[in-house]
Amino acid sequence: MKIPINLSSQPFRRDRAMMLASCLVAALLLASLSALITLARADDAQMADVRKEVGQLRTQLTGLQKQQAEFDTVLRKPENADVLVLSVFLNSLLNRKGISWTRILADLEKTMPANVKVLNIQPYVTANNEVTLNLQVGSDGPEPVIQFYKALENSSVFSNVVQTIYQPPSQSEPLYRYRFTVNYAQK
Repeated sequence: MKIPINLSSQPFRRDRAMMLASCLVAALLLASLSALITLARADDAQMADVRKEVGQLRTQLTGLQKQQAEFDTVLRKPENADVLVLSVFLNSLLNRKGISWTRILADLEKTMPANVKVLNIQPYVTANNEVTLNLQVGSDGPEPVIQFYKALENSSVFSNVVQTIYQPPSQSEPLYRYRFTVNYAQK
């Protein structure tokens, strides 16, 4: 049997290079697919661990919330209400008694110029358990109060000095009056 080949109507094509390149690209795509599958499985394993930890933390949180609800129920009983009010009062009293007036006045004496007078001091404890002082001072002129303000800012005990009120002298009050709010770190 004779196979008729007419090279003029069907010339020889060079397909070998194209087939080899296609096989190499297919092998490269197959290798990248297997790498992606491996990475996806590793990511799923990590996410399973994270989900397990989150589940445990949620279970812990639920238990703590139930325990807090039980404690709140006990505290809200009428027979315990008086003890709760007394406890809150005593805690606030202890916080206030933790402020030493002697120490406050000694620290102010170190920073205050001689010609500035303290007219009023109101200490209070903030929600962050920081002591804040409302100071009202008076002087014959504004310069000594400015020196006092600078001394408060440079002090290691006082911080965040804010002037809230200024009153010039009047007929009934001959002093320049200033009100400051200052944080106090009692040592």
